Amino acid sequence: MSDLPYILSETISRKSYFLGLDFSTQQLKAVVVDEKLQVLHEAAVNFDRNLPEYRTSGGVKKNGSTVTAPTVMWVKALDLLMDQLKITGLDFQDISAISGSGQQHGSVYWRKGVQNLLPSLDPMKFLFLQLANCFSVQDSPVWMDSSTHSYCETMEKKLGGPQKLADLTGSRAYERFTGHQIAKIVSEKAELYFNTERISLVSSFACSVFLGYYSPIDWSDASGMNLFDITLKDWDSQCLHMCAPDLKEKLGEPVATHTCLGPISNYFVERYSFDPSCQVVAFTGDNPASLAGMCLEPGDVAISLGTSDTVFLWLSGKPTPSLEGHVFCNPVDPEAYMALLCFKNGSLTRERIRDLFAHRSWDEFDALLACTPPGNHGHIGMYYDEQEITPKIQGTFRFNASDQKVNAFEEAATEVRALVEGQLLAKRVHSEQLGFNIGENCRVFVTGGASNNRSILQILSDVFNADVFTQDTANSSCLGSAYRAAHGLAVKQSGTFIPFNEFMADRRPNFTLLCRPRSEAAKLYDAMAARFATLESSILTHK
Repeated sequence: MSDLPYILSETISRKSYFLGLDFSTQQLKAVVVDEKLQVLHEAAVNFDRNLPEYRTSGGVKKNGSTVTAPTVMWVKALDLLMDQLKITGLDFQDISAISGSGQQHGSVYWRKGVQNLLPSLDPMKFLFLQLANCFSVQDSPVWMDSSTHSYCETMEKKLGGPQKLADLTGSRAYERFTGHQIAKIVSEKAELYFNTERISLVSSFACSVFLGYYSPIDWSDASGMNLFDITLKDWDSQCLHMCAPDLKEKLGEPVATHTCLGPISNYFVERYSFDPSCQVVAFTGDNPASLAGMCLEPGDVAISLGTSDTVFLWLSGKPTPSLEGHVFCNPVDPEAYMALLCFKNGSLTRERIRDLFAHRSWDEFDALLACTPPGNHGHIGMYYDEQEITPKIQGTFRFNASDQKVNAFEEAATEVRALVEGQLLAKRVHSEQLGFNIGENCRVFVTGGASNNRSILQILSDVFNADVFTQDTANSSCLGSAYRAAHGLAVKQSGTFIPFNEFMADRRPNFTLLCRPRSEAAKLYDAMAARFATLESSILTHK
């Protein structure tokens, strides 16, 4: 370990900058960082605003439950982005490695013969002009699509049920997952599938453009397809066979997410003056890239408190996938996993209870929280205004200290605390069900609108029995891609795997301590979490 600083300095001494990209739903973003991983340049292309000729709304096209995006639009956005970066004064010769991320689950279909075209693109011409006719499916299915329900049912049934599929691939069958999108194309447009030479995720598609040949899919993004065995780190033959014939050949061999795939293609060397030795590190999904951007460590939790609430978890041990949430291979540690939980009833539900019981005032809401003790005298509330994702429940459920269902609480303060405690207990319970263990080194990082509310954050700290921090990290997917570019190059040049968190030790973003747990409250919430899990299970059983 004593040689690590020397290895890192040698790794990055020859070149200074690292480029991270994020092909998200609504825009393409880029960030360039220096050897200390400080941001130097940023650029973005908004699909609706900057590319109106593709007639997207929010970056997509909707036709009922079918949601797609024009594949070539992403290519043209890259043309625009590269020119924007040039305008910022960036010298592309200074970039020693690049990596990127893409919206998860989306798929790209390269037509037959394109593998011979990619290495020989003309640097005098824009990419979008040369790749416009390279896709057998012109509009890529994206994560918002929900048109594949029957294919999901078929896979779960043939594999022995949703839990069997979750144990194998990290998630039960979801309509947006890539395997079911492929199955739909085979069923409804077989001629397009059989004219397809390679199927990429959005991440590996973008990576392919920079490499000049088909990029493999990385382990972490492959985990969001319902096709990948997250334990064996390989495609599952049974899942592949259910979706399409010869699918393994069209997907290629998956690789570890930190893999340095090779030098950048000659197109970018000739057109933008990249150094020919600039390395391309495997691209991954936007959620895994966010974990890298937030620099989570084993035992850490990241929670976004927004319109919907999202939880990221670093899982060190063997995961236990459930019917809610997702388990992916960890993007920065090949031996670990990450989990993702989404809770649909977030800030809008908090605002509804505030309006009903606190006269639309957050100050009064906080005062009501302050006048009730942790544990709320044993009362528990679950508030699902909309059909919840984790788990699938809708309605409001209130329980007294004897776990008896009640129609209402007597005091406004009881209602307010029941809401906040219920939402945060749900996050703990479902995190633990996926294999997360709350230990003495657990830290919680918060983002989103409610991360400014100290009253809510104190309860969060008590529920997880952990310090709560906020981070100076915007565009975490994009920044995580830049970090991963630097890390992937370090691993390649050292000849041995360097733990990501050791690599980032002196370079990680600043974070600020907001709250510390109160020991008595934390013990109380241990018992409440067990009660909450039992009550929620009872609701699911009898709904």
